[in-house]
Amino acid sequence: MIWQGRFDGDEPLYHRVFQRVTLENNYDNILENDFVLHGFAVDEGVKRNKGRIGAKDAPDMIRKNSSNFPVVNPEFTLKDFGNIYCPDENLEKTQDELANKVAEVLKRKGKSIVFGGGHEVTYAHYSGIRKAFPTQKIGIINIDAHFDNREIDPEIGSSSGSGFWQIAQEGGIHSMHIGIQRNSNTLKLFDTAHEYGMNYILAEELFFDNLPNLYSKLNEFIETSDVIYVTICMDVFNVSIAPGVSALAYNGIFADAAFMHLLKHILKSKKQVAMDVAEVNPTYDPNEITARLAASLVNEWFILTEN
Repeated sequence: MIWQGRFDGDEPLYHRVFQRVTLENNYDNILENDFVLHGFAVDEGVKRNKGRIGAKDAPDMIRKNSSNFPVVNPEFTLKDFGNIYCPDENLEKTQDELANKVAEVLKRKGKSIVFGGGHEVTYAHYSGIRKAFPTQKIGIINIDAHFDNREIDPEIGSSSGSGFWQIAQEGGIHSMHIGIQRNSNTLKLFDTAHEYGMNYILAEELFFDNLPNLYSKLNEFIETSDVIYVTICMDVFNVSIAPGVSALAYNGIFADAAFMHLLKHILKSKKQVAMDVAEVNPTYDPNEITARLAASLVNEWFILTEN
C-alpha cells in the first residue's frame, strides 16, 4: 500500500491526504471538482533526449511523499486511477493513452493531476486538455529551466524536449515559461520561443523585489487564457534541493519565499484545470528529497483550491 501515513483519527479535522484517496477504474465515478490522479510511469522521452533514465519509477515515490500531508480543504478528495506504462517503447501511443484519460476527467469537471515520468508528459497532458476544451484558449505555465521546444528528430521521434514545439505545430501556442536558464538553452531554442510567441521569465528574474513585475506578467497571461495548465519540471531547481532529476541544474532556482509566493499566485487561479510534475528520478534522489519537493508543490494546489 502506497497511500498510507500517520493515523490520528477518523474525524475530518485529523485527516491526512491518504485518508481521502480512493483507488478507481471507472471514470463515471468522478464528481465535479474531484482531484483525479494518473501516474505517467514513462521515461522513454528522456531516453530519446539523452537524459538520465529512471523517471518512470517516480509516480509511486511521489504518491508516498504526498500521503502524510494534512487535509486543509474540508471538501478535498483524490481519486487515483493508477499508472500508465510504456513497455513497448511506443511513446506516442502511450501519450495518446494518457491524453484520452485526461480528457475523460476534464469532461466530468474533475481536476487533472499527473505524476511523471519524464517531461514528455507535457504533450500528452496538453493533448487531453485540448480534447476536453477544443475551442478554449489553453494557457500553459511551464516552470522549467528548458523551453522543451526542440524540433522532432525524424530518426527518434518525439522526446522530453520536444513537447512545446509539437504543441506549436498544432495551430498556435499560448505559454509562459518560468525559470528559463540561459546556460540550458541554445540560441536556436530562444529563437524558436520568439518565433512562436512563447512568453518567458528567466531564472535570474525570480527574486522577491521583482514579484510585482512578475505578478503583472502572469496576470496578463492568465487573463488572456480560458483554462490554465501548470507543468513543473523538477530540473528547474538547484541541485542542492532537487538532486534526483534527469538533468541536474547546478545554478537552478530555489523553492524560497519569492518562488513560493509566485507559485501560489498562479495556483489561486480558478481557471486552472490541470497540473503535473515531471523529471523526478528516484535513482539519484537521496532521502527522497526531490520526490518530497514535487509532492509539496502539488499539495499547494490541494490547499489553495476552493470547491
